[in-house]
Amino acid sequence: MRDSKRGKWSDYPWDWQSDHVRRKKFENMRIAGKLAAQTLDMLTENIKEGVSTAYIDKLGYEFIRDNGGHSAPLYYRGFTKSLCTSLNHVVCHGVPSEDRVLVEGDALNVDVTAIINEHYGDTSRMFCIGKTSVKLNNLIDATYQSMMKAIKILKPGIKLGDIGHEIQSYIEEKGFSVVKDFCGHGIGTSFHEPPNILHYGTKNTGMELKPGMTFTIEPMINAGKFNVKMLNDGWTAVTKDKSLSAQFEHTVGITENGYEIFTESAKGYSKPPYL
Repeated sequence: MRDSKRGKWSDYPWDWQSDHVRRKKFENMRIAGKLAAQTLDMLTENIKEGVSTAYIDKLGYEFIRDNGGHSAPLYYRGFTKSLCTSLNHVVCHGVPSEDRVLVEGDALNVDVTAIINEHYGDTSRMFCIGKTSVKLNNLIDATYQSMMKAIKILKPGIKLGDIGHEIQSYIEEKGFSVVKDFCGHGIGTSFHEPPNILHYGTKNTGMELKPGMTFTIEPMINAGKFNVKMLNDGWTAVTKDKSLSAQFEHTVGITENGYEIFTESAKGYSKPPYL
């Protein structure tokens, strides 16, 4: 466990895991990540104009259940749904609702976390409903590219600040902004574990990556300013200036020589358009 007084990380599992333990952990993370990705693959054909976000949530819940898993968000700290559905200017943690029906021009992020074999797989993708604006399409593309740019530099020895710098420098060059109120996180046999994975930062700063580490990279990118505010439900975060927001997320692991993505789509879905 982390020494909260001195902030040491030396006692975290990846410091003492044997090769066997790491292999077993990665095997389980692959299974959990695969189920989460398969859930999004299934939802892709069902996310369309006229569908409510509550219906999307129901489909996701049933798919995870029917494939031997559990939905991590359900009842997590009082959250009453199985997925997060974040529309347009919602940054993250949007609550599915029967009242919110998708219409042409909407941009939707669906965030899925599946538990299976006591391990967690966490991933999200953006979905465009019908014809969407050029600005929105550019925002979605930049968000996806920033995540992948950060993933592609992963290997033992780099620092957490390198991840944030890769995302922030790319996004700001595109004229967008990185949300700073939320971040990625360690993940494994718990939903949220240390370390925090900031999507902004300075190169060669922060914790050094080591083999066996597993965490999410999930940049939230705004078309306007980075500021957010919380709605009265206590979950939904929106852009303060009501600008559009986008997010993608993968669960990854650090290998001896690089990285592994646990939540890649078996159907090759990466960013819209998917079909």
